[in-house]
Amino acid sequence: MSRSPLPPALVVAPALAVLALAGCAPGSAGTGSPAASGGTVEVLASFYPLQMVAQEVGGDRVTTGSLTPPGAEPHDVELSPAQVASVSASQLVVYLSGFQPAVDDAVEQAGPRHVVDAADVADLVATEDEHTEDEHADHGDLDPHFWLDPTRVPPVADAVADALSEIDPEGADTYRANAEALAARLTALDEELTSGLATCERRVVVTSHEAFGYLAARYDLEQVGISGVDPETEPSPARLREVGDVVRSEGVTTVFFETLASPKVARTLAADLGVETAVLDPLEGLRDDTDDYFSVSRDNLEALRVALSCS
Repeated sequence: MSRSPLPPALVVAPALAVLALAGCAPGSAGTGSPAASGGTVEVLASFYPLQMVAQEVGGDRVTTGSLTPPGAEPHDVELSPAQVASVSASQLVVYLSGFQPAVDDAVEQAGPRHVVDAADVADLVATEDEHTEDEHADHGDLDPHFWLDPTRVPPVADAVADALSEIDPEGADTYRANAEALAARLTALDEELTSGLATCERRVVVTSHEAFGYLAARYDLEQVGISGVDPETEPSPARLREVGDVVRSEGVTTVFFETLASPKVARTLAADLGVETAVLDPLEGLRDDTDDYFSVSRDNLEALRVALSCS
């Protein structure tokens, strides 16, 4: 994984003066009541799935931003001093600890008043990442990609609704209703995925990195990752041989690559094995602003149904 040439403390430290100015500025975010001022609650998310939850729950009463730019790979995000300042100035920060080290550092040093850490409520499970020679991901022993199982997202929405209700009590009923509406949409999506993947000729899914463990566990699939949970880690020659053996023994027809990470290794392996490639999106960010969480999830379902010959 690429890193800033400056250690996190030096990246964050220049922002402290900006933080102080932002906190003292008249009308700065985080002061006063949104309902009283006629404004919106300023919510900052660390990357797209959490921004989606915040926007769906907050509706017209919030303005959401993301620390991960559109089209950027969130694992490697580095923050500018202005972005760190925005962590302090926002009325609510929604992030996933252990997923983006620069965001963890900023939250710790900026100390926003209201924080939702999705890791506290999403019921993360242990990763089985054992397939790389130089594993340097910052996820610890937990797989962070919970949002690929839609049934794990509603608890995060509930936590966001609770936090927004504390900031903006007049909107509490709206936030709760929005969280319930989002949960209903996620339940419907889960039912689509369950039905669509129920009867398939194959159940092994070969992916460029192990982002799909929650999806595989939920829908009775077996994920075989070329790389581990960190998409930037190079797979060893031994791992490439193992994946090739799985492709041949299980009759795998497709190696999946992603939208925000390099497809080179997946495409080279597929060409060597004489199988197809296709996109399976880990939904860590969007490249097309006409898409959203639900449309990409349905695109993933269709890609899986084709690759696995589902009926």
